[in-house]
Parts: sequence; C-alpha cells; structure tokens
Amino acid sequence: MIITHVRFPVPAGNRAEFEQKLQASVVKYEKLDGLIRKYYFLSEDGESAGGIYLWESKAKAQAWYNDEWKKNMTAAWGQAPLLEYLDCPIVVDAVRVHSRYV
Repeated sequence: MIITHVRFPVPAGNRAEFEQKLQASVVKYEKLDGLIRKYYFLSEDGESAGGIYLWESKAKAQAWYNDEWKKNMTAAWGQAPLLEYLDCPIVVDAVRVHSRYV
C-alpha cells in the first residue's frame, strides 16, 4: 500500500464556505479506483489543508495524480499542491479493536 500526502494553501475568507467546498468534493472519491481511505485535514493555523490518502498501490495513486489533476488543483486553490508519496508497510485498524468509534 501507499500513502499520499497532499497539501495546498487555504484561501482567506469564510471557513464555512471552505468546508462546503471540501464537502462537495467527497463524491468524487467515494468510488475512486484503488483508493482505500481519504482523510481531509486543515492545519491548526488554518493556512493550509489537504488530504491523507491510503491507496492499494503507487500505480493507482499515480493514475489519479496526473497533469489534469495538478491543473485543476492549481486552479481551485491558486497554487500547485504539494504531493508526497509514502510507503505504508503496516496499517493498524484501531476501530476494529475499539467499537466506540463505530
């Protein structure tokens, strides 16, 4: 498995509008080939946001992060996103152990 870390700047303005923009993007990830899980994040200082993605393989991730994706992200957020690939040799699923999260 592979993890990708994507980060982009948050435009100044209304946080509720920003969160609505993120929420509107959820549907495109729900059945994305090779994506296991995605976490949206907002930095504590509120200046950057992005996603942590768990993919079946690097090839599946790279198929998503193509030139069109980079162009769309740059247009949406005003700056090219930072993209990092991380190997994921082990996943611990604490939800399965602690049912309080279900």
